[in-house]
Amino acid sequence: MGDMAKTILIVDDDPTQRRLMQAVLEKQGHHPEMAESGEAGLDRIRRGGIDVVLLDMVMPGMDGQETLEAIKAREPDLPVIVLTAHGGIETVVKAMRAGAVDFFVKPASPERIAVSIRNAFKVKDLTGEVTRLKRTQSGQLGFKDMIASAPAMRQVVRLGERAAKSNIPILITGESGVGKELVARSIMAASDRAGRPFVAVNCGAIPENLVESTLFGHEKGAFTGAVAKHMGKFQEADGGTLFLDEIGELPLDMQVKLLRALQEGEVDPVGGKKPVKVDVRIVSATNRDLAEQVKCGAFREDLFYRLNVFPIEVPSLSERADDIPALVRHFIARFNAQEGKSVLDATSETMDMLARHHWKGNVRQLENAVFRAVVLCDGDYLTPEDFPQISGLNPTLRSVEADRPAPVAETAAPAEPVDAASGETNGHVSAFPVDITDAGGHLRPLESIERDLIAFAIETYSGRMAEVARRLGLGRSTLYRKVREYDLEVDNFREAG
Repeated sequence: MGDMAKTILIVDDDPTQRRLMQAVLEKQGHHPEMAESGEAGLDRIRRGGIDVVLLDMVMPGMDGQETLEAIKAREPDLPVIVLTAHGGIETVVKAMRAGAVDFFVKPASPERIAVSIRNAFKVKDLTGEVTRLKRTQSGQLGFKDMIASAPAMRQVVRLGERAAKSNIPILITGESGVGKELVARSIMAASDRAGRPFVAVNCGAIPENLVESTLFGHEKGAFTGAVAKHMGKFQEADGGTLFLDEIGELPLDMQVKLLRALQEGEVDPVGGKKPVKVDVRIVSATNRDLAEQVKCGAFREDLFYRLNVFPIEVPSLSERADDIPALVRHFIARFNAQEGKSVLDATSETMDMLARHHWKGNVRQLENAVFRAVVLCDGDYLTPEDFPQISGLNPTLRSVEADRPAPVAETAAPAEPVDAASGETNGHVSAFPVDITDAGGHLRPLESIERDLIAFAIETYSGRMAEVARRLGLGRSTLYRKVREYDLEVDNFREAG
């Protein structure tokens, strides 16, 4: 579990105190570093790599308060725990106001120190997450928030930053679940349209007969059910960015109208008397090979050339496996904040397992897996058991498994890790992505199985509803009715950033 260890800077002028703290921290598995004055501490912080600071408040030269203010001005997110010798409550209050995350009175017990450090990280994750959520809501989430240290991703960021400077159409390609919408949002945040509307439309999830009115709007009474005037996504995005996801799913007659909207900078609402001017920046995305679709006549060539002015290919997760640990930690922080959990990290064994796994559904599948794991996890660290669909260790089905005779084929076949997305079975019920039985081994009601199955299908086919309907053998309208009845959010399965 080497990756849990934190580098902790002890800033204290008393050598005995420094040695005591050093011994306690080393015993707890951390890497302590020492500084005998505020100035020396700041120098060390400037060089980077410090996770948390333990700061003595009473020192000659630069005292604790000044040092704290200097640290906070420089590294607002670096957690600082202040130490005070004689419960000087007013110094503590002042320090907490200046941004310290915790304090303890020397000499403190090792347990108190451990708790303090653990809390410092929870606070850090939460504040980082809260500022990120604020930025997401105001549309300022940009390339610097993207986890992109893998070379394949750095290229995406470079291209994206270049593309953001102009108004040309951009086509983002890549497998389902790689985060094409996140790239589109980052492009908007880096462009001069930042802070203006960003409207995302999943072309594959709109019922065919509603595509036109969804994109271009309609007048009241233009068709049965048009009870009020509706603006349409183009007008909603006016002045901002329109993100057309799964553009390859657009019916051919709509492709003509889209081309016209791009060329003329105006849209014709259904049943409208005159066209409406719009100013939008178009970013489209597809997980299909559009050039191939052009060849076989499923996509208009003129529209393809119009959209494909600046192509950006987003790599699959396996092409950027180096980013997996950072992504996992990022999702843990996010779901801690959302679900009120306090998972600290994943064990190194778990990280290795996640990094080796082939994620067919890319970042979205990884995100969903981490979400389930954080919700299931009772301890401080995620373990392989928290990822039953990958490790084959299923915490909920263990009791059932014990009572069932082992399948005969089990010994002959090597135990393959189970990939929920491919639905391969290794002889256990747990291999199926949708459980048929509950924890007690009894069949679940048909309705709840059906709900899970539809959710699984939407996730597997990335919200492409025509495909989902075809695979499940349902009419599209029946599928939409069930999606509404079961309160399934189709949009949740879209490009999850």
